[in-house]
Amino acid sequence: MSNPPVCADTILYNGSIWRGFDDGVCTALAIWQGRILANGTDAEMLALRGPLTKVIDLQGRFATPGLNDNHLHLMPLGISMGWVDASPGAAPTLAALQVALRERAATQPKGSWVIARGYDQVKLDIGRHPDRNELDAACPDHPVVLIRACGHVTLGNSLALDMAGVTFDTPVPSGGVIEKINGRLTGLFAENAQGLLRSAAPPPSVEDLIAAAERAGNYLLSQGITSCMDAAVGMITGFSEIHAYHLALRDGRLPVRVWQVLLGDPGKSIVQECFDAGLVSGVGCDMLRVGAVKIFLDGSAGGRTAWMKVPYPGEDATIGVQILETEVLEKLVTDYHAMGYRLACHAIGDAAIEQLITAYETVQLPQRNHRIEHCGFSDATQHKRMKAAGILPVPQQVFVHDFGNSYIVVLGEERARSSYPMRTWTDMGFKPSTGSDAPVCKPDPWPNLHNMVTRETWNGTVMDAGQRLTMSEALRAYTEYSAHSQEADGVKGRLVPGQLADIAVFSRDLLTASPNEVLQDTHCTMTLLGGKIVYQAAS
Repeated sequence: MSNPPVCADTILYNGSIWRGFDDGVCTALAIWQGRILANGTDAEMLALRGPLTKVIDLQGRFATPGLNDNHLHLMPLGISMGWVDASPGAAPTLAALQVALRERAATQPKGSWVIARGYDQVKLDIGRHPDRNELDAACPDHPVVLIRACGHVTLGNSLALDMAGVTFDTPVPSGGVIEKINGRLTGLFAENAQGLLRSAAPPPSVEDLIAAAERAGNYLLSQGITSCMDAAVGMITGFSEIHAYHLALRDGRLPVRVWQVLLGDPGKSIVQECFDAGLVSGVGCDMLRVGAVKIFLDGSAGGRTAWMKVPYPGEDATIGVQILETEVLEKLVTDYHAMGYRLACHAIGDAAIEQLITAYETVQLPQRNHRIEHCGFSDATQHKRMKAAGILPVPQQVFVHDFGNSYIVVLGEERARSSYPMRTWTDMGFKPSTGSDAPVCKPDPWPNLHNMVTRETWNGTVMDAGQRLTMSEALRAYTEYSAHSQEADGVKGRLVPGQLADIAVFSRDLLTASPNEVLQDTHCTMTLLGGKIVYQAAS
């Protein structure tokens, strides 16, 4: 300890507090004005107690810096929490999915929209995407929108297509797919074509957006997550999402710290409006800060829309979807960089990653650290170029847990198992972080942590054991390295003097628990944000 003020605001003691990868474990810490004041032994910290100090006995429990999800969609997560759960756990068969849709429709007036999300065709008993006729059978009197887990494929029933004004002759948007088989629409829309269907449903109001951020943020706190990156602000209702965020902050309805990434896609971009309002990278406060601009370059591997150099196996020989021409992308990257923005662009397939690296190389400065979101199927040559240019891969390791088996089905063993190479990136010094891409995957940290230390999918398939991390390294990815991905080094991510007092307390010691105990029998018991208790599990 080095000459702290006499009295702490809050003291946590009698615990096992993991301060950070290089900082080790202590039993107690003291908090003053929302930041870590000091840490050490129980006796040292309790000596800082004053008449108004709040003292918390951890009762031997394990604590870490608050987790930081490096890539999710906060408002869409909150909104989707009210939709039909079409995930494999809730609806593993087509029949179960139809029942869930039918039951929701029975609670709503005829003609109102039924929206569901979370299916994975590889995990469905039919092994394919549902057809619009099958959605019609479930809900003949309601327009239905069914969104794949990845968010890059959307299905609609006949009434939804009618209300969206989509016919067999509707032009396919550039960078999009409208599936037609045997001269008929199947109801499947992918990438840039999804907007034709989704935009027909009534948009949420500003109050709906605030409530969604509040709902999702409170859920994150219950999982020990105190910070997140919102990966495409503006994708639902445009600039009004910025309005909603600032109202939520003003009114105390923003539960977690948010690093905003602005949607920058052509025709949908909110970047100019934000720039005109003075909202460039770095502007904001510790609760809400403008981070970067996002552009989508391709889709998802499981949906066969990630843009690959080598075709997917199968008769169609598809290489996925290239969303933007190279000249368009390079102009966008150059313009946004010149406006003062960091870039955080979506690229999963190796062809999309190649296109993005090349675009970044034209403008990249090491201190800007432009990001590649997901970066699922990069190769060794690309890693060397990324390192030389200061480009940061930003993966979500829960993808390997949730979708690894699907990758094997759609890409084959060799390409699938080497995806998201966390050990390689860690050893190369990239400081790779992790997150959930919620609502693509659930934001609960347990599958993410489990996969980083085991490389196992949901059913135990090992996806390249050589890419495993230790639990300390996995926690570093979720805390210190996630802070690094948001240019918040020295601000949060470690429980050391001067950093924000964001703390997660868990039901078991993550450093000594088995991977299966972490996955199946661990929960968050308390969360502090800025030294204040913001979540406490029921006893």
